[in-house]
Amino acid sequence: MVAVVSSIPLSASVAQKLVDPDKVAPEYREAAVKRRAEQLKVQECTHRVDAAKVLPRDRTAHIQQCLDAQ
Repeated sequence: MVAVVSSIPLSASVAQKLVDPDKVAPEYREAAVKRRAEQLKVQECTHRVDAAKVLPRDRTAHIQQCLDAQ
């Protein structure tokens, strides 16, 4: 059992799907649009950090700085 759990990649469990506002009930659509915009900002900052090859220990700080700058 331990071998099966350790073979599952960590990134697959952390990733979130982008919210699709068209698939949300009308009363929650505005919140879904805001959530999707936020997800896209985080995704863009994550790509920038990946391109800059930031060390894992500094990754969160760089992503936060990127989000604050936007």
